[in-house]
Amino acid sequence: MSAFDELMAFQRQTEALARIAGRLGWDQETVMPRGAAEQRGEEMAAIEAVLHARRIDPRIGDWLSAADGNGDPAMHAALRHIRHSHCRAARVPADLATEIARSTSVAQGIWAEARRADDYDAFAPTLAQVLRLKREEAAALADGGSLYDALLDGFEPGMTAADLDAMFGALRPRLVALREAILGAAHQPAPLAGDFAEAEQMMLSHEMAEAFGYDFHRGRIDKAVHPFSSGSGADVRITTRTAPHDPFNCIYSTIHEVGHAAYEQGIDSSYAFTPLGQGVSMGVHESQSRIYENQLGRSRAFTGYLFGRMTALFGDIGIADPETFYGTVNRVAPGFIRTEADEVNYNLHILLRFDLERALIAGDLTVADLPDAWNTRFEADFGVRVDRPSHGCLQDVHWSVGLFGYFPTYTLGNVYAGCLHRALRASVPDLDEQLAQGDTAAATGWLRDSLQTHGGLRPPRDTIAHACGVEPSEGPLLDYLEAKFTDLYRL
Repeated sequence: MSAFDELMAFQRQTEALARIAGRLGWDQETVMPRGAAEQRGEEMAAIEAVLHARRIDPRIGDWLSAADGNGDPAMHAALRHIRHSHCRAARVPADLATEIARSTSVAQGIWAEARRADDYDAFAPTLAQVLRLKREEAAALADGGSLYDALLDGFEPGMTAADLDAMFGALRPRLVALREAILGAAHQPAPLAGDFAEAEQMMLSHEMAEAFGYDFHRGRIDKAVHPFSSGSGADVRITTRTAPHDPFNCIYSTIHEVGHAAYEQGIDSSYAFTPLGQGVSMGVHESQSRIYENQLGRSRAFTGYLFGRMTALFGDIGIADPETFYGTVNRVAPGFIRTEADEVNYNLHILLRFDLERALIAGDLTVADLPDAWNTRFEADFGVRVDRPSHGCLQDVHWSVGLFGYFPTYTLGNVYAGCLHRALRASVPDLDEQLAQGDTAAATGWLRDSLQTHGGLRPPRDTIAHACGVEPSEGPLLDYLEAKFTDLYRL
C-alpha cells in the first residue's frame, strides 16, 4: 500500500468510530434514560480518548509527509482535512480532550433540567466548568493567538472574528432599519391561534420531510428538547419538537433539520468514511438548513401549498386564505426564542450570542454575570425585558456542550443561503410554480448537484462560490429580506 492508502485506511476506522460517538450523542438527546447521564459521560470520555489518540498518532505525520495526491483534487482535499485535524488535535492534551467529552456529556442533562425548572443557578457551576475547559482548549489551539478564533476554526475553517465583525457590521444597520419599518407598518399579519394536536403535527412533520427530499430509508425523526440533525451517509437522523399552540415550531424545525440531513445524505457515496464524507463547515451546513426553511419553506408559493395541508389535517385554523396564511407564517415580532424567530430578527439573536460568547472566552464576562449581560443586551436590541431564564441565556443547548464558536455560523449560513437562493432562482425560473404544488425536487436537486454532493471537497467559501458562480457576500441576503418584507408589509 502507498502512504496515502495506509493513511486513508487508518482514517476510515477513525471516521467510523466518530460516527459511533455521534450516535451516542443522538441517543442521549432522544431516548436515553435520564438517570444514565453520568454513565454516558464516562462512555463518551472513553471513546473520545480513543479518537484523540488516533488523531494524534505519529504515523499520521509520516503518512502526510510521504503521501502524494497525484494531482487528484479529492486526494488533495482529503490530505488537507487530515492535516488540519491532526494539527489541531496534536495541540490539545489527551486528558483535556477526554475531560471535555465527559463534562459536556453530563452538562447537557444538567442544562436540560435547569431549563425545565427555569433555574440558572443550578446550571451556573456546570457552565463555569465547561467554560474553563474550553478556554484551556482554546489556549492550546491558539498557540498565542486569538482564543476565540481558535474555537471558531473548528466550525468554520479559515474564518476569523474580525471577518465576522465586518460582515455583521454590514448586516446590522439594514436589518434594524427594516425591522423598525415593519413594526411601524399599518398592515400587521395576525398570529396563529388555536390548539393543534401533537399526532397531527408529527404527521405533517413527516410529510414535510418527505416533500423536501429526506430519505427515510436512511433516516428517522424523533423528538428532542432542542431539534438537531445527526449522522452522515446511510444513517442521518433528525429531531423536532411540538408545542400545542405553535405547529410552525414543529413544521419549520423539521424542514430546517431536513436541510442539514439532505446535505449529509446527498454527499457522493464514494466519500463515505473519508474526511470528504461530511459537510465541509457549519456555515455551509447552515446554508442548507436555512435555505430549505426560509427561502423555500416560507416562500409565498410553498406556504400556499402548506395552507392546504394544514386545513386538511386540522380543519379550520382561523385563517381565511393562502395569502393571509403567508403573512402569518412570516409575521415579524420581537420574541425571546432564537429558533422561533422570524427572518428579520433571527440574525440579531445571533449577533447577541456572538458578542457574549466572545466576552466569555476572552474572560471579559463571567458566568455569574451572564444573565444580566444577556437580559440587558436583549432589551436594548429587541425592546423586550426577558421574563425568565429559559427565555434568556438558558434557551440554547450550545454552551452546555461546549460549542463556543458555533453561533456565528448560523448567520454566516444565512448569508450563504442568500447567495445560493439568488443563483437557484436564476437556474430554475419556474421555481414558484413548482413550490406552489409542494414540489421541491428542482430546488433540492439543484442544491444537491451544485453543493451537497461535493461534501468536503472544497474549502467553505470556495464551496459557496463554486455553487453560485460568485464570491459570497451579505448583499443578496439583505436584498432578499428587504424585497420580501417590503412587499409583505406593504411598506
